[in-house]
Amino acid sequence: MSDRGKVRQNNEDSFLALTFNLQDVHYLGKEGDGGFQSGDYIFAVSDGMGGAKAGEFASRITVEKITKLLPKSLRNASAGLSAGYTELLQELFHETHKALSYLGANYEECAGMGSTLSLGWFNPEWLYFAHIGDSRIYYFPASGGMKQLSQDDSHVGWLLRNKRINEREARIHPLKNSVQKALGAGHQFVDPQVGSVGYEKGDIFLLCSDGIMDGLWDRQILQLLRDPSPEETAKTPAMRLVDAALQNSGRDNITAVVVEAMEA
Repeated sequence: MSDRGKVRQNNEDSFLALTFNLQDVHYLGKEGDGGFQSGDYIFAVSDGMGGAKAGEFASRITVEKITKLLPKSLRNASAGLSAGYTELLQELFHETHKALSYLGANYEECAGMGSTLSLGWFNPEWLYFAHIGDSRIYYFPASGGMKQLSQDDSHVGWLLRNKRINEREARIHPLKNSVQKALGAGHQFVDPQVGSVGYEKGDIFLLCSDGIMDGLWDRQILQLLRDPSPEETAKTPAMRLVDAALQNSGRDNITAVVVEAMEA
């Protein structure tokens, strides 16, 4: 689910949910379930930046690049022309960065355009993820608790990771919206975080833009996903998060993609 929030005039967030194999790409609906008979799954969230509608354009280009580049890279890999998941995801981020940088350098209305990207690639046993910017990927093991898989590419993110500040201080820090890494946006190089995690039945993953964190504490995110009230269970997990963030803040665009590992 995605919402432009209470303040922004347009929604600069984009998200993607699809299944793909060597031959085909199929977009998924906003909710549903499925198996791996037809291929692997890709989920992604991108938050655009730039003047006018450049940010909206940037995030849309970013998710469209995934659809075009990953199946091609997968075909090359199956033919022995490329390496594994890490290299494929790094290549995707570099190609997207090149495309946004080209547009930003050659079209005045696109100057400074850029985007974050948080992406998860699910096969039957593993999540391979790649990330740049301050959108996030969270992991909620079936055994309990939550873990932020992605690292915020910001000074505030560094302070929080190194326990120089706490979550409350991070939320009110004057530089909380200042991103040090992004696709495009005038950056010369791109160095995405790439990793993997094995998953099992009952595990939940959340990919979200920073509008979620602006409106919700970590403990609230965990509660809405793992222990919702009877009224909240009538909504999809993503809808619970977006509605609550919108009610508590709504100063930014808000996007949430929730993926749960179900029984075969």
